[in-house]
Amino acid sequence: MDKSDSAYKTIGEVAKILQLKSNKKGILPTHTIRFWETQFKQIKPKILNANRRYYDERAINLLKKVKFLLKDKGMTINGVKKILKGEESLELDEMANNSIKADNLRNKLNKISSIIKNIKKLK
Repeated sequence: MDKSDSAYKTIGEVAKILQLKSNKKGILPTHTIRFWETQFKQIKPKILNANRRYYDERAINLLKKVKFLLKDKGMTINGVKKILKGEESLELDEMANNSIKADNLRNKLNKISSIIKNIKKLK
């Protein structure tokens, strides 16, 4: 059962949403998100029972923007901090969302391609 988009997400779910690369053991790199929380004060998850972090849609969108700037655009942490404080961040919302949509489409096309290859092998 999938959660609705407006529901709070755990840090593991957010790592999947951000498509952070897991290590060789398959463990999601939630430490990356916790590090970004220390660097970007705008990221404020709800911390509830047993120090579990829960992220709302605003925090997830901010994490998507941070990931886009750091990983896709190759910016430094200080550079991203300046952008998040300035007015340029509104333009980046659209750029980041388009980049994420393109990545999702690319992933789906790759899956479809591999399924077609498997079907051809069966024939």
